Amino acid sequence: MFATSPVAAKKGRGRAAEDRRSRHCPYLDTINRSVLDFDFEKLCSISLSHINVYACLICGKYFQGRGLKSHAYTHSVQFTHHVFLNLHTLKFYCLPDNYEIIDSSLEDITYVLKPTFTKQHISGLDKQGKLYRAYDGTTYLPGIVGLNNIKANDYANVVLQAFSNVPPLRNYFLEEENYKGIRRPPGDIMVLLVQRFGELMRKLWNPRNFKAHVSPHEMLQAVVLCSKKNFQITKQGDAVDFMTWFLNALHGALGGTKKKPSIITKAFQGSMRIFSKKLPHPDLLPEEKEALLVTEEYQEQMSESTFLFLTLDLPTAPLYKDEKEQLIIPQVPLFNILGKFNGSTEKEYKTYKENFLKRFQLTKLPPYLVFCIKRFTKNNFFVEKNPTIVNFPITNVDLREYLTEEAQVTEKNTTYDLVANVVHDGKPTEGAYRIHVLHHGTGKWYEMQDLQVTDILPQMITLSEAYIQIWKRQESDDTNNHTGV
Repeated sequence: MFATSPVAAKKGRGRAAEDRRSRHCPYLDTINRSVLDFDFEKLCSISLSHINVYACLICGKYFQGRGLKSHAYTHSVQFTHHVFLNLHTLKFYCLPDNYEIIDSSLEDITYVLKPTFTKQHISGLDKQGKLYRAYDGTTYLPGIVGLNNIKANDYANVVLQAFSNVPPLRNYFLEEENYKGIRRPPGDIMVLLVQRFGELMRKLWNPRNFKAHVSPHEMLQAVVLCSKKNFQITKQGDAVDFMTWFLNALHGALGGTKKKPSIITKAFQGSMRIFSKKLPHPDLLPEEKEALLVTEEYQEQMSESTFLFLTLDLPTAPLYKDEKEQLIIPQVPLFNILGKFNGSTEKEYKTYKENFLKRFQLTKLPPYLVFCIKRFTKNNFFVEKNPTIVNFPITNVDLREYLTEEAQVTEKNTTYDLVANVVHDGKPTEGAYRIHVLHHGTGKWYEMQDLQVTDILPQMITLSEAYIQIWKRQESDDTNNHTGV
């Protein structure tokens, strides 16, 4: 037998007393899980302070402090609500008695507030399609979860949902350890964007949610702050503009530069050659134009450039009407608009002073290829929308012919399958966004519009006014189990 020191004995007795006290907390059955919502900003509902905030687990409201005369203490006495959770330390307390509660039955609440994922859990996300039941009784597939439209933020919701279904990006942000140690300059607010996006990912993929939807409130507040109010919750924005800013902002916040890669560039960055030729001013006389065209300034220049997405131009929509006076909605095959990158199609680009003829050819394809279909044209007075339907297959889009000859030799896999399709419906400035996503585990397609989630046949996806698409490169070991057309 080993002798126990008086100090250890005292600690042991203290722990036992604490356990005894916590085990017999008589108020645990007053906790109301149906009112708990940790998606909103962690601010005291009275002082609006974010320091030392506690959630009342009976009414769901947030209060500051737990000492005598604090807002949480006053609330507990006034309304006889006794169980509180510290939103930072994840510890439970009984007020006004002010003792810590340690009880395993509360673990589901801390998991909803701060979900965690093991490497084993993450590796299995795309291998199964198990439905989970939320506390409110609804069933859902993790990852296929509606996002609340607070006022006019559906343009951001669809982009966030699209990226949450890009496995390398999702897996990176599900594990906080991946980006926790990234150093940023003092006072740099962009780190908030990374933290909030990681939190949102973990909520979207949480298999133990209390409800089958998530509010992106904290994420969007970070967007408003970090974009200096260029993107708002209360005003409809453009999904492509938001995606462009968001990808570049995340890349920078993760310590990425032009030379230093981040998870963003590893997933989405490809490269191309741009052939550019300056054109003489159209008002010049023919002989003046000919004289200029032989000078060095007007010879074709070649440059290399990287891209995170490719912009596809739609042909001008005809304004013909049929016999019933209805406008005919034109259609165009995807491969026609991809012709922009075949190395021979020339297009004129006008700047304020000069005109250029440009042609493009791809030199490197990324694991995930993003297409932005240019539907909107802005002039001085208004924004016009091109309603042309793009006809595309869901799987097996081969892009080999758009690569340079050298790249055709080095790039092994050039075939892509669609994994996300963002759609814009309605008028240019008033319309609404929805998204189609492929659930990798089940191979089924789902349509999400704000809180609504429905399954959809892949044939229906091609009938929509696609605006942003994400395509996944087929790898040699891919088992192509999803439903195609």
